[in-house]
Amino acid sequence: MKGIDHLVLAGHDLDAMRDLYAWLGFTMTPRAQHPFGTGNTAIQLHGSYLELLSVTKPEDVIEPGPGEFSFSAFNRDYLARHEGFSMLVLGTSDASAAIETWREAGFQTYAPFDFSRLATFPGGEEKRIGFSLAYTSTPGAPWFGHFACQHHAPEYFAQPQFLTHANTAHAIRDVWITGEGALGLVDHMRVFVGAEGIAEAPGRYVFDTQRGRIVLSTAENFRQAFGGEPPNPSDGPHLGGFTIDCASLNSFTDKGLAIVGERLVLPSDRAFGTAVGFTKQR
Repeated sequence: MKGIDHLVLAGHDLDAMRDLYAWLGFTMTPRAQHPFGTGNTAIQLHGSYLELLSVTKPEDVIEPGPGEFSFSAFNRDYLARHEGFSMLVLGTSDASAAIETWREAGFQTYAPFDFSRLATFPGGEEKRIGFSLAYTSTPGAPWFGHFACQHHAPEYFAQPQFLTHANTAHAIRDVWITGEGALGLVDHMRVFVGAEGIAEAPGRYVFDTQRGRIVLSTAENFRQAFGGEPPNPSDGPHLGGFTIDCASLNSFTDKGLAIVGERLVLPSDRAFGTAVGFTKQR
């Protein structure tokens, strides 16, 4: 795996999510529409991105058949429970090989899913961008969405005009999976990430990837990092928050963010069900 590729942040009102992240100082791509009922906006970072997502055309949501996983149905059902950080996506150069590796490890796997859509490039021209997706799941964490993405036009997600942010955001520093049973995912994540992790502290297990860290933590460790409770405890192990490295934190002085250790934090109740942290890039 190539490390963290993107984070799916699901909310009911895409425009409201765009307004919040613009207020935080992010530059966003224009809205886009998937052919299966979801609409999104990307916040491009160095090596990864945030995907703000809503179900914008529920009539187009694809219901999964036997042996299939539906991205749009998962996010629709997730949003029926609450808003939040619905899916963690790793990068891969071969989605089919990822599925085979997971299958050999005894994972629940699904048929590969390929799709494409038109996108506008910097010169104004429209080009088709495509993706091959490899899905897996684990019964112990039904609301922890995670998959791997193979990009067929990766240059679209590294455009200079979208990589410059007023808040000096640079990259995803870490992603936190928390809630009851989160530490029970260590073996699953070892195979999913394709790397060994370390028990960094009591109640916290960390996988360092090529792009960003993935942290499994108890609720107490999450509170220490973000200053609040895990946002969706009824989900069991779930994606609770993430941290962005910035060149400077000066743009946040008037935002009313909490100071929690080295992080400035927008709590989950102000950020559509996800705790959002900011740290100064080392």
